[in-house]
Amino acid sequence: MEQEAIDGYVALGLRMKAMGRPELAAVFDALVAEERAHLRKVGEWENALGHKTRSVSTHPPEHLFDDEAAGKVAPEMLSAYRAFSIAVRNEERAFVFWSYVSAHARSQDIRDAAERMAREELGHVATLRRERRRAFHQERSQVLSVDKGDLPLLERKLSNLLKSMAELSTVGGRDDLLARSNEADLRSKTMLEHPFLTTSRPERATQKAVESALPLGEFLAECYLDIGDRAANEEDADRAREFASQVIHCLRALRRLPST
Repeated sequence: MEQEAIDGYVALGLRMKAMGRPELAAVFDALVAEERAHLRKVGEWENALGHKTRSVSTHPPEHLFDDEAAGKVAPEMLSAYRAFSIAVRNEERAFVFWSYVSAHARSQDIRDAAERMAREELGHVATLRRERRRAFHQERSQVLSVDKGDLPLLERKLSNLLKSMAELSTVGGRDDLLARSNEADLRSKTMLEHPFLTTSRPERATQKAVESALPLGEFLAECYLDIGDRAANEEDADRAREFASQVIHCLRALRRLPST
């Protein structure tokens, strides 16, 4: 579990560096250092007990670390708060695991070792939660707050961004981008005439999420999926899911572009 967490944070840190987000790369680098220190402690306990852990397959049947799609979404949709939230949830999962092992162990040695690991994980959770709170307060002024009345404006912005990309395109995909731009414009007009009754509660995103088409599209998809899940009436739910479907197709088109 510790090694998979290290590998996961290393991969996310490298991606942030490649995408020009050194401040987030530093966050993931710090998480790697924390996990490596934790792994060293496990090794120290092994040596003190005179035991050696059995080697395991380098390709386990099930991954234990969950980056919650952070390795796939546009980097503008990530923040230090979200990075620490991912870490907190993974550490909480590990704490629950060791608590379960301790509760069901048939051997006192195993129970003691599991309790020790559970305490260690709980301390890690507390540390990461403090870091997450600090990140929340630092980013609070930059977080994008979206009301249902803002969605038509964001769709109009997406339409304009896609149209500009189509006009500048020299590698194909121009017609597809124009079609997606028209779809965004139509969604905007539809919502102005018939607003959603439900206000979306999308994942946190910074103001950078509206500066380019890919992160803006991802943000809008989150909004519509959230409305679809919580809508008070079937009409809102169906329309929100249709909008989410359209935006997801738009994201697929954007990801196929070499420069996106």
